[in-house]
Amino acid sequence: MLAALAAAVPSVHAQTLAWRRVGNTSLVAGQASVAGGPVERVWFAPSGRLLAGLPGGRVYREDGRGGWALAPEASPPLAATEIAGEPEAGVRILAVDPVRYAGGRHVWRSDDGGATWKNLTAWEGGSLLGGAVRDLAADPGNPERIAAATDSGVWLSQDGGRSWAGLNEGLPSLPVRRILAAPAGSRGVRIAVERGGRLEEFEWYPGQRLGWFPAVDGVVEREAAVRRRWEMELGVPITAVAREGGALWLGGADGRLLASSDEGRTWRSFQPQGAGQVLRIWTDGEDRNVALAALAGGAEGAPRLLRTLNGGAWWDDLSAGLPPGNVYSVAADRETGAIYAATEAGLYWTIGDLRNPSPATPWQPAGEGLPRAPVRDVRLDDGGLTLLAAVEGHGVFAAPAPHRRRAPRLVHSADLSARPAAPGALMTLVGARAASASAGGRPAPVLDSGEEQSQIQLPFELTGASVAVLLETGAQRLSFGLALAPASPAILVDHEGTPMVLDADTGAPVELMNPARPGMTLQILMSGLGRVEPSWPAGLPAPQENPPAVAAPVRVWLGAVPLDVRRATLAPGYVGFYLVEAELPALLDEGIHELSVEAGGVRSNSVRIYAVP
Repeated sequence: MLAALAAAVPSVHAQTLAWRRVGNTSLVAGQASVAGGPVERVWFAPSGRLLAGLPGGRVYREDGRGGWALAPEASPPLAATEIAGEPEAGVRILAVDPVRYAGGRHVWRSDDGGATWKNLTAWEGGSLLGGAVRDLAADPGNPERIAAATDSGVWLSQDGGRSWAGLNEGLPSLPVRRILAAPAGSRGVRIAVERGGRLEEFEWYPGQRLGWFPAVDGVVEREAAVRRRWEMELGVPITAVAREGGALWLGGADGRLLASSDEGRTWRSFQPQGAGQVLRIWTDGEDRNVALAALAGGAEGAPRLLRTLNGGAWWDDLSAGLPPGNVYSVAADRETGAIYAATEAGLYWTIGDLRNPSPATPWQPAGEGLPRAPVRDVRLDDGGLTLLAAVEGHGVFAAPAPHRRRAPRLVHSADLSARPAAPGALMTLVGARAASASAGGRPAPVLDSGEEQSQIQLPFELTGASVAVLLETGAQRLSFGLALAPASPAILVDHEGTPMVLDADTGAPVELMNPARPGMTLQILMSGLGRVEPSWPAGLPAPQENPPAVAAPVRVWLGAVPLDVRRATLAPGYVGFYLVEAELPALLDEGIHELSVEAGGVRSNSVRIYAVP
């Protein structure tokens, strides 16, 4: 029953500072295949293998395995120079005897020397290829095999344009510009992608592998509306906006910074000499007088990263030591003073001061292991545990935030949250290596220990409303006072928010490619369900036969619908994990459902599962 469990369990306790990719570089944008970002050129090698030229001069070739590989030695041939007004204005003609192709807003074909044309890509008022055609190419050995480079990637036709397939999986052309939200609850990472000259929002749904799906949160639209309003009222071009605790912050195209504590009735203005446009403003959720601003490169020596501690009356220059060029974005952790800068030259960080006036501190690279490309945005997750970076073309990457070494935290291992502890719960120390641990004066087994994270299990015998957890790291002794509850359930999720929910019959994860079905029995891997009967020692794998059962009453919910719970026990063969089995109803609506587990009247985190009737 649990044959696939070992492969499915995420290593939440073994994460390191090594960067890992979040999602991929493909967009699910309503086309026949997944889309990508702008591609400038396409051409075929004599062997018939396709090559693609991306903005900035990067060249990739098909790797023969359905993906792409960097081809730095390759250079595109001269582009076709014949421009015509038919079949549409400004099309580029590709002549491949006896056929002529034309590329503009669409791809066209003529079999009579251009006397008549057939539109090959018209679809529902737009183009099948999702954007303007930037380049066309034909296979020298087969004029029916043609490729198009468009605003949304590379597209290939094997039959002279009658049908098209995208070749965008693995091609690093995603023009991600913003990280709008980190994973939280059942929500995945949300980003803003530049498409057709405007920003569109997408989300990486936990549990699927296809691509980024359109999101409707409206962050970009709301910010644009605020910019338009204040441009009209103030008469200056606004390029950045932020709100925090009633404070409003605006950044201008001329480097001007405006701050208001009364919803725009009065303003403080600051304009550094020679500064470029303001690209992003970070605000402190604890103190509305604190903000950081990221600026484009301006005059030589002009500031590109500024800090204010007094509500915008004065801004300090923190950019000394950063490489030349734009600073696209900034993020910070007030507790430790850590500041992260997304720049044209990569990702950098420093430990500064976000409480008191102080000189600029030295910057150091933080992007070792990231692709060598500009970093367009940087963000910390809601708990300040994970650092997210948006790399031009390559998508989103995440790593444990290095500033946590200065201020380690103890959180639930299941989803790295700060909910109350519970007897038997798995806890993760983020930012340090634990050598030994105790909780409530009892030994707490250290299950795994790494440089960035260590995992412990709390004793099952804990009682009371709180517990003191002591950890020895070798260099220091850490003490955490945690709220304690009889049960504090949490469904196990991986670093992208993908839940560990399995099909009991096959052991396969329940996800977009393996959706839930009516009557299916789900296996839900959890932590924090509290005491078990008979009692069981912490740190010892549960028995394969007759594992101890959860003492608290357990209920499972699919939205507002209670499910039939078959059993709730320790997970056989595993340390600290619980296994809850529940049966889905005979009637099940298609789509996304919210799944949660209740133990002793306490609800767990909600996770998404995909279902088909």
